[in-house]
Amino acid sequence: MRPIPSTWKGRCVKGEMFEPAKACNRKLIGARYYLRGFEEEYGPLNTSGNPEYRSARDFLGHGTHTASTAVGSIVKNNASFFGLAQGTARGGAPRARLAVYKVCWGKDYDGKCSEADILAGFDDALHDRVHVISASFGSKPPLLPLFVSEAAIGSFHAMQLGVTVVFSAGNEGPDPSQVTNVAPWGICVAASSVDRMFPTRITLDNKLSFMGESFIITPIKGKLADATTYFVNGVCRPENWIQSKFAVGRVILCFSSIGPYEIDEAEAAAKKANASAVIFVEAMTRQVAVDIIPSVHVNLEQGTKIKHYLAQSPTKPVVQIESSKTVIGKSLAPRVAYFSSRGPSSITPDILKPDISAPGVNILAAWPPQTSPTLTLDDKRSVSWNFQSGTSMSCPHVSGVVALIKSAHPTWSPAAIRSAIITTAYTRDTSFDRIVADGSMKASDPLDFGAGHIDPIKAMDPGLVYDMKTSDYILFLCNIGYTEDQISQIVLCPSGTDTSCPQVLQSNVNLNYPSITFANLQSTVTIKRSVRNVGKNKNVIYFCTISEPDGVEVVIWPRVLIFSWFKVESTYFVTLKPKKESQGRYDFGEIVWSDGLHKVRSPLVVSVNTTCCDSHEYIPSPRKSQNAI
Repeated sequence: MRPIPSTWKGRCVKGEMFEPAKACNRKLIGARYYLRGFEEEYGPLNTSGNPEYRSARDFLGHGTHTASTAVGSIVKNNASFFGLAQGTARGGAPRARLAVYKVCWGKDYDGKCSEADILAGFDDALHDRVHVISASFGSKPPLLPLFVSEAAIGSFHAMQLGVTVVFSAGNEGPDPSQVTNVAPWGICVAASSVDRMFPTRITLDNKLSFMGESFIITPIKGKLADATTYFVNGVCRPENWIQSKFAVGRVILCFSSIGPYEIDEAEAAAKKANASAVIFVEAMTRQVAVDIIPSVHVNLEQGTKIKHYLAQSPTKPVVQIESSKTVIGKSLAPRVAYFSSRGPSSITPDILKPDISAPGVNILAAWPPQTSPTLTLDDKRSVSWNFQSGTSMSCPHVSGVVALIKSAHPTWSPAAIRSAIITTAYTRDTSFDRIVADGSMKASDPLDFGAGHIDPIKAMDPGLVYDMKTSDYILFLCNIGYTEDQISQIVLCPSGTDTSCPQVLQSNVNLNYPSITFANLQSTVTIKRSVRNVGKNKNVIYFCTISEPDGVEVVIWPRVLIFSWFKVESTYFVTLKPKKESQGRYDFGEIVWSDGLHKVRSPLVVSVNTTCCDSHEYIPSPRKSQNAI
């Protein structure tokens, strides 16, 4: 790396097991940690019974994994998890520098983040002159009002200073309206899969063969046993174990639908019973995970056949489980992860959130060797790479892309960068069919993945961008009912910024957002948008094509946008007219502007409400803490 730029104002702070002279360099140029808010909320940090480092050093692995995904340097050939997914690893922006602000801490092996520490981290990061902030944390609904959410406040300050903030959408899918980090000045990222899988063959009595998925390193051979033999009612939970019965040499068949329960509970239960492995039966829309006891996922169809064979067999069948393989390019991808939180936003339904999706399922990235890959005391393995899934993993993918765009276009605002990412996203998988949403197994829509899956190459040259200024966001805050005092709590240096609201409030559908959302269409409305030409060709003409949402007539005026050296910005209007009787149902379309080289696509999300009128009352929520996601 070249010398650290003179504009950098950050520093590395010494702490437990972290010596700046050794740990920091031209790549890791900043490291700070924030404990005061956590300790006031949860009590003194316990570093004995609850392993943690009182420093910027990472114990839980979450920070290491996300940081390496965003900006990790290139590691050739030898990145793998015990040989699985072996190859060259690199972060999204491998030549970018890294500054770490540790605002989340392990409590009972779970990441907890206090609002006060989050804002302190934002303040220092902005003072230190960072260019991009990757924030893989959030809170479950009900969401805090934006004027008391430190993440919303900190990211607003960042936007004012030209710093892009990328957030996780949350892991509460697939139910609707669970999306978090919905402030329009940030980028909210959903999680999707990649075209890599880990097939694992199961053979019964050398007769029947099934294909599951797992991270099994060593082949396993044992007797197949039903969960009812070892667990009350066949529910594979540790508390249901029949203590007089041990499952030594047994592979236990567990159905997630009997309970229900998650695979980590089944693994803990099987380990408690001294079983050799678990065959876990569930809908194959869930990702595999690193396990504490060998476990194979199979779907309900295969699991039912295995159970029937077991029931009809006069003796316990011999089951053989082969080592998992790494297969790339054979599975359809991307697919929206079942856990990825969906829209619409519970605070601002007229702003589409999430904005974009990015890889977040079974992502291999760096891991602290002192921490076991499963974060359990019984797991004595040490790894430098680990698989993790979550919108925490998809967020840094987008952060890396933002860093690349910022490098190529240093004068672009956070809104312009967000626009470039949103309007160039794609909505088709590797078979050119519509991307599937796991959890429903149906075609996904903008409430699942925003504009679609990120396309880093096209985002570097989007053609047109939808830009916004601080005043636009202040008007947005006025329109959702915040007072001038409340808005002043969000804005950086309010004395120099006009935080007053107009006497007549309007809908936020006219916010110059790249996506167009109307959450309560009762009659004909007209929406305004403005775009700026950022392409190399300054003399260019863009033509419009429309895909109408079901039951909505869409008219665009003008249908042609003409740009020149003297006119780099144009405005157009979208008229939406309901053509059906409906209540609370979302329909989807799109508006695409093209000059023959670029396709600038805006999702069009409309909920027609012509059979009744909804009333929306704003009620502030109590303060609460954030969680790492």
